[in-house]
Amino acid sequence: MAQSGDQVVDQIAQLNAARNLVLGDAAFYPQIVNGVLPIIGAHSRVELRRWGTEFLAETFASPAFATSQKEQLATNVLQTVRNILELPEEDQMVLKNIVQTAASLYPLVFRHIINHPEARESWEHIEAIKQDILRRWDSFSYPVRVCCIKFAQRVVLVQTHGLIADPRRPEQNETSLAIVPRNHAILSLPNLEAESSGLLDRILTVFQEDASDPILVNATLNCLAALIRNRQSIGNKIINAILNFFPARQARSPVTPTVRVGVKSMERTSRALLINIMKRNPSHPLAGKMQQHIERLMQSRIEPADETSRKRGLPSEPTDGLDVAKRAKLSAELPPVIKIPPLPPGRISYAQLFTLTEDAGLSSFDVKQLPAEILVKIVVPLLARVDQSSLNQVVDAVRMRYQSVQKQQTTQSQPAAAEEEDDYEPEYSPMDVSPAEDQLGAVSSELAGEQPDLVSLGPFVLPRPPPLSEEQAADAGRDAVARVFDMLGSTTVTPNPVKGQGQQFGFSRLAGSTFDRDAWVTLLTRLATRAPAGLEAGPKLEADNPARRKPNISDAIRETLYRYILEDFRGRVNVGIMWLNEEWYNDRIQMKLAASNRKEEDEEVSVPLHYDHWVLRLLDGFLPYLDSRDIKIFIRFLSEIPEVTIPIAKRIASLAKDPERVNLCVQSFMYLIMFRPPAREICLDALEEVYQNYEESRPSAGKVLSRWRPQRVEQLQAEQTTLVNRTLNTQPPNETITNGFKDPRTARLSDSQTSSDTMVS
Repeated sequence: MAQSGDQVVDQIAQLNAARNLVLGDAAFYPQIVNGVLPIIGAHSRVELRRWGTEFLAETFASPAFATSQKEQLATNVLQTVRNILELPEEDQMVLKNIVQTAASLYPLVFRHIINHPEARESWEHIEAIKQDILRRWDSFSYPVRVCCIKFAQRVVLVQTHGLIADPRRPEQNETSLAIVPRNHAILSLPNLEAESSGLLDRILTVFQEDASDPILVNATLNCLAALIRNRQSIGNKIINAILNFFPARQARSPVTPTVRVGVKSMERTSRALLINIMKRNPSHPLAGKMQQHIERLMQSRIEPADETSRKRGLPSEPTDGLDVAKRAKLSAELPPVIKIPPLPPGRISYAQLFTLTEDAGLSSFDVKQLPAEILVKIVVPLLARVDQSSLNQVVDAVRMRYQSVQKQQTTQSQPAAAEEEDDYEPEYSPMDVSPAEDQLGAVSSELAGEQPDLVSLGPFVLPRPPPLSEEQAADAGRDAVARVFDMLGSTTVTPNPVKGQGQQFGFSRLAGSTFDRDAWVTLLTRLATRAPAGLEAGPKLEADNPARRKPNISDAIRETLYRYILEDFRGRVNVGIMWLNEEWYNDRIQMKLAASNRKEEDEEVSVPLHYDHWVLRLLDGFLPYLDSRDIKIFIRFLSEIPEVTIPIAKRIASLAKDPERVNLCVQSFMYLIMFRPPAREICLDALEEVYQNYEESRPSAGKVLSRWRPQRVEQLQAEQTTLVNRTLNTQPPNETITNGFKDPRTARLSDSQTSSDTMVS
């Protein structure tokens, strides 16, 4: 039982609701396409097939739909596309959409076959579709033949060798024979190359015909541009075929306005194609010939192809085709006016619609009684002698009759529709279905085993996604963090505002108010520090040993921030300072909240602290790469971090191991001692150790210590002097002079004693 017209209209309305959904969010394309495939198959109504083929062509040509997802979905629709293409009936709109869909599917399926040689069934489907389209190419109507040209262009693009942009990333290279393995199980490179060469010759035959259609020529020229740009191996062959094509030769007499417009359009398209080729590659080996051809096309526009630009000749003799006014002046005979009888009342048959005579004998005569051979002998001479004006009057009379019958049927159907509206029957709408889901309800409830003509569309509800596991949620969080950090590279840095110009937000600004790099960094640091606040408290063992805690999204953000800063520490020191300040602030707030919420009888709850761990890790990451030129950056980092601890001071003191960075170490301590009083004693203790352990630091470190700890400096100098004297007294006399030269060890001790005596004095 076929579906009625109203049911088809309702189905198309529901399908349009599904299309609006995927146009708003491309993530729904796989679910919607798989849901509508049983509805738009070969056994459905032609209206549903028109909608379905148009939707498939739109899906696989959509730039919002990812190519990887298109490739996965392409193999699911091949069977449906093949069945619709093999139908005996030929609807022009369906065929046009099917060929467009096949043009989009061919590169996707080809790449899928390269990566999955076992998918032989998919290759058989796409090969059958390709052979069917190429076999029926010339028999299609013009709109479908234009789409066939696009399909042939895609096949030639895929089945020729393209450039390899990056051999290490084959998934990013364009689909061509260059990425096909030599020993592929299905694809044979010689056969594919031969087929593409023959198909290219078939495309170029439009330039060799004596009378080509301008629509096909323009469509071919527009498709050849992509082949010339992307396939240099066949580019010269295509350009030579265009250079041998002259649109003016396509003009045949009589030159009508239609022919003239077609020739001009072909000239303009050819000229635009050659100009674009020369702009892209000015040093092309055929650039001279292309310039000459462009000039020749321009000259052919100036040369008259007919006599339209010459003076008008003598008027021709009056004929029956003149208008009424000229007939009156020239005494031409007017054509007789045919009397058209009115239609009888009631229902009208096709015989009554086309009967224009009042003769009862002629009206009752049955033409089917005459053999077809006799009818042909009678009708052909009569049509040759029919007056054109009389024929026009008869055709207009039949048209007016048909329009009046249509109006009567429309007026009769309106009262019946009003009576049907009175019988109101509310539709069932479940309470747990949202309006958006209700609009999609008619798309995927189609049963797979039943024909769409036998089952009406029901409510379509998207299946709820399965719950994410902890690993999947962690992976999704890490992917989101990676995308945000990729965004940081494309955003701009907020310039320093000139004094008196613009608004300076200061501490009162919102974190994401400027939408620049600083705003995104602030958002990331607060997501890492404040978002999981209070969720990390646990047993003391896990808090003391971060390695045993399960990684979460905040740790992923911290790790990514750490790598992001170390990639360019000198340029991203602001990010590190901002991050460490947020970590320190969050640690103090959590400690305060834990102390206020803990009761005396409760056991101690440990709060994980992150500042000390990450500041030391950050220092360990960039300290090996610092040199004396980075003193301003390093001192700024030390001055703006919220707290300087003993481990931090030890990391600074480790710079003195390198004699070239002793000055950087001492100056950093001197700045902290002078301008950070809470850390002064820690820094003085560390500087004192540097003074004792590293001799190269004593001149500069002694000056700083002599100001802040003069007694300690004198004590250290006395200890050094005592140590040197004790060493000299214990040296054997015979080892001091060796062959008339001073022992190097004794020489160093003497120099040290001299320098120590000088510092004491």
